[in-house]
Parts: sequence; structure tokens; C-alpha cells
Amino acid sequence: MPAAKRYLISIADISASRGSIEQLSFHGDSPEFLARAFETALREPSLWERWRNLQDDPEAVDPTTGVIDPSATVNGSLEAQRSELVVITSLPHAIIKHRLDLLIGQHWKLRDVS
Repeated sequence: MPAAKRYLISIADISASRGSIEQLSFHGDSPEFLARAFETALREPSLWERWRNLQDDPEAVDPTTGVIDPSATVNGSLEAQRSELVVITSLPHAIIKHRLDLLIGQHWKLRDVS
């Protein structure tokens, strides 16, 4: 697995940030709660499996999109006028983007990668 990277993600209005699939969407208003939900989504396959089962042909979904990182960490905090997540994982950006989009839609901004 590749080396872990640190992603800094900001969310302007976490209480209004929802994914487009209701049963997969995050429902909360705390960056700490979102951090726990997102960390679970990166460490465990359950969110991906639920999404996959909603597809027209679940068996046709590329299984590599369900990769997990059991050592991923996500910390959330409230900063000046926005919520921030610090994600440390070896997962590729595409996986991070997909899982975060499932949880809160496109209501987030990648601020830094190191």
C-alpha cells in the first residue's frame, strides 16, 4: 500500500451538508461526529457495500473501489467560520472523494495534501 498522506478538508456549513443518497448520507452538525463517520467509511467496507448494493448491477462494480485503510485517521474541528477535517490515510484521492461525496455530497473543499 502507498505511503499515507495528510488531507486537509474544509466544510463551510456542516449542518446543511448531505449526500445525494438519503440512506447513505451524513446526518449531523458536528465536525467531530462527521470525522468519526468518515473514519469508519475509510476503515471499514460497510458504507461502500451499502452503496454498491444500491447500484443496478452490484456485481459489476469494480471491487477495487471498495478498498479500505484500517489505520486511517480523521480528526474534526470547528475553525473560523468552517469545519475542518484532517485525514491521514494511504487510500487514493478518488476513494476519499467518493466516500466523502456519499456522506456530505460536494459540500467540501480540499485545502491541502501533504
